[in-house]
Amino acid sequence: MRQDLADPAQRALDRRLVRLNYGAAVAFFLGGSLFALGAVFAQRGVVALETVNITYLVGGAFFSLGGYLSIVLVTSTTAARGEGAGAARMHWWTLRPGQLGWWSAIVLFVGTLLFAVSLLAAFGEGLTPRQSNGWIWLPDILGCVCFLVSGHLALLDVCGGHAGVRLHDLGWWVVAVNQLGSVVFFLAGIAAFTRPATSQTLDIGLVNWGTFAGAVCFAIGGVMQTFDKPTPTRTVVRDTP
Repeated sequence: MRQDLADPAQRALDRRLVRLNYGAAVAFFLGGSLFALGAVFAQRGVVALETVNITYLVGGAFFSLGGYLSIVLVTSTTAARGEGAGAARMHWWTLRPGQLGWWSAIVLFVGTLLFAVSLLAAFGEGLTPRQSNGWIWLPDILGCVCFLVSGHLALLDVCGGHAGVRLHDLGWWVVAVNQLGSVVFFLAGIAAFTRPATSQTLDIGLVNWGTFAGAVCFAIGGVMQTFDKPTPTRTVVRDTP
């Protein structure tokens, strides 16, 4: 008969990785949900601008948390798949430049930090169009680009190095839905540019509803990620009489 033997420390790490994946998924769900709520508030004008900005800022904090937890998940899962004595522990920050998944998580985290700059700058008052574009729009659009690049790297990672379609792979669906959200975020970001001559955004409707649609995608992706369990356990298989 065949029997799987796993070190107790390794099994404990497996459980921590599952919780870590769940934490990242919940963070993205909350971030997406708050961004969607902020977009509705902004479009409908039912609350003060400060409330809208606070809603976005808290949502951005959850996005950053999800981005960092994604880095920890990638590095710790890789170690758990068999990198020697240090495998059975959490890796809170480790360089893994040879891995697409690591680069995807890093670029995503950088994108969330750029969003944070934009979200904080949005509290500024009396900004000129040039200042608004420099402190709010530019970090925002750069963050959108980071999300697009991260999504592409994640797609390559789940498809074994080549972009493709894997309809029966839940991990692929998580990446695909999030990438769709990144595309919509990018379109909304472009539309948020302020015309210097008129001090008006290019298309406020696209900004708000594009942000809403992109945020919903990330919220849905977060829900799906809760079911996409990491499988890092290193097992020893042996034959017994």
